[in-house]
Amino acid sequence: MRKLIACCLLLSFLLPYAVAEDDEDFALTDLVQEEVMLEDDGSETPTGPDAWLEADGSVLLTMTFTGDFTVGKNAKARKDIFNAELQAQGGDINFTMRNMRDILLADDMTLVNFEGTLTNSTFIPSNKKNNSFLFSAPPEYVSMLSDNGVECVSLENNHIMDHGEEAYEDTKNALRNAGIVYSNSTEWGVYTVKGVDVCMISYLCIDRYESLWDKVPADIAAAKAQYPIVIVSFHWGVEKDYVPTSNQIRMGRLAVDAGADLVIGHHSHRIQPIECYKGVYICYSLGNFCFAGNNKPDDMSSIVFQTRFRIREGEVINDGFRIIPIRISSRRDRNDFIPTPLTDATHIDGVVTTLRSNGRKLQYAVPDYPLKW
Repeated sequence: MRKLIACCLLLSFLLPYAVAEDDEDFALTDLVQEEVMLEDDGSETPTGPDAWLEADGSVLLTMTFTGDFTVGKNAKARKDIFNAELQAQGGDINFTMRNMRDILLADDMTLVNFEGTLTNSTFIPSNKKNNSFLFSAPPEYVSMLSDNGVECVSLENNHIMDHGEEAYEDTKNALRNAGIVYSNSTEWGVYTVKGVDVCMISYLCIDRYESLWDKVPADIAAAKAQYPIVIVSFHWGVEKDYVPTSNQIRMGRLAVDAGADLVIGHHSHRIQPIECYKGVYICYSLGNFCFAGNNKPDDMSSIVFQTRFRIREGEVINDGFRIIPIRISSRRDRNDFIPTPLTDATHIDGVVTTLRSNGRKLQYAVPDYPLKW
């Protein structure tokens, strides 16, 4: 069933990632909000004001969130490992999502952090020439999102400007043309599902906290005045860290105080614990999801976060969460860029145990990480 979109979201052995990225600032131009509509595909769709109501008269939304989604080639690498895998997979651009597609199609909304570019440009900005990672994928690769249940992306991260401003515009155009809602710090993304508007805002916080302490709460308060659900994504923290920094904790709670209904974090390439602060979940880092930056990372474990909101008589109620422990590869010997749910009980327990252990010093850490609703 397709959805209407308006654009304005194991540690198997507790080993560190052999992945590094360059944290460099970039400038985003102020842009007006734009709208995109994805047409119905003809599947059976409930109609009328009561079509989506539960037995108790509420509307129930199930949402899925992942960490970094990075595909395509690294312009600084000698080998194009992603496109070599694509050829080995028979050229099927949807190969990356084959083990997650059913999960993502079964929810009401999926948001990933798209960390890279959708462009044919090979331009390298002067401030990026010394970077070790510069990611790009042809615009047509956007179909691996739109064909597999990903409706929304956050675009505030340290790789979205890898090939400059024109490539950034190429990326946004590719997303718009595919009917995918995007958000950044100046363009709110609004996704409408089951008659409910979900507003998303995203921020790059690395080395930028001082400029955001006032802006973030002001933006969130303004968004909450217009939309029933506001989801905030932060690209923050320190790479390879399994626990949030003091700045992450402060900013995450500040966002909740300002009205955010959910806080999602990424950048560290590690899973970090989850807090429930004033009844709102703060996911400090969901780690990697589909990551083309390394073909043999030491730690290929991660999580997918799912939560539910129940809307009744204008009130938004947090209706719980679950995690889906995953490996970012379907293989154990190398990264084939196919995120795959874990099935081995020992590895699943390792993910849960790590999250609990690293949350011991967090005041509002969730006591458990359920695997089922």
